[in-house]
Amino acid sequence: MPKSWPMPTDVPMLLELQMRLRRAILRGDTAEIVAAILGDGLDPAARVGIYRNHAFATLGNALRGTFPVVCRLVDKRFFAYAAHEYLREHPPHSRCLVEYGADFADFLAQFAPCEQLPYLADVARFEWALNIAATVREETPLQAERLAAIPPAEAAYVALRLQPSLSYFESPWPIDAIWQANQQDEVPTIDLASGGASLQILRAGETVAWRRLDPGSFAFRTALADGLVLVAAMSAATVKDPAFELTASLRQVFAEGLAVAFCISPKQETSR
Repeated sequence: MPKSWPMPTDVPMLLELQMRLRRAILRGDTAEIVAAILGDGLDPAARVGIYRNHAFATLGNALRGTFPVVCRLVDKRFFAYAAHEYLREHPPHSRCLVEYGADFADFLAQFAPCEQLPYLADVARFEWALNIAATVREETPLQAERLAAIPPAEAAYVALRLQPSLSYFESPWPIDAIWQANQQDEVPTIDLASGGASLQILRAGETVAWRRLDPGSFAFRTALADGLVLVAAMSAATVKDPAFELTASLRQVFAEGLAVAFCISPKQETSR
C-alpha cells in the first residue's frame, strides 16, 4: 500500500477559512484571513474589502427593495446606515435574497436611532407581509360544500387551513394609510392619532391585496390562521365583539377563497 502523507497542521480547514472570511466580511477585521489570500498584484486586505463592499451593497439593495417605504420615511442615507448595522448582526442564511429581512422590523424596533419613529417597525412588518404575499402562490380554495358531510356533533371542532400567502397584522398606528401615502410623489399628512389598523394581507391573482377588518372578524380569522377550531375561533371573536355572527363570518371566509383544507380536531382546547 502507498505510504500516506501526513496532513500539515498549519493549513486551516475549509470550514475555518469560511468562518474567517465571514468574520472579515461582517466585522471588517481582515487580520485572520489575509494570510490565506493570494495577492496577485493586489493587497489581500484590499481584495477582502472589495468583496465586503459588494456583499453589503447587494444585501442593502435587497433590503431597500423589500422595504421601500421604510427607506423613504428615513431617507436613503439613514436606511443605508441601518441596513449596514443590521447586516453585521443578521447575515443571510439562504441564497434566496427575497427571503432576507424577516427580522428587520424587530431590529428597527430595538434600534436606538429609530426611537423617535415608533411606527417605523410596524411599517416594516407590513412591507414584509406584502413581500411574503407576493412570493407565495395561491392554493385552490376549499368549497364550502365539502363541510356538509361533517356530522353536526363534530362541526364545532373543524379546523381550517388558510391560504399560505395570508397574514394578519395589527398595529396601534394607521400603517396602511402611511404606506399608501408614500406611494405618491407629494406625501399627504397622515394623522398618527387617527387610530390603528387590523389588517388582512394576501395574494390576489397577480397582485397583493389588503383590507381592514373589524375587531370580531380580525380575531376570528387570526384564530383560524393559528389553527384553532371553529368553536375556539368564535369564542375569541365574541370577546372582541359580543354581536359576532359565526355563520355570516364563516360564509365570508369561503366567499373570499381563504380556506384551502380542513380537518377535525375533537380534542383541541376551545379557548386560546
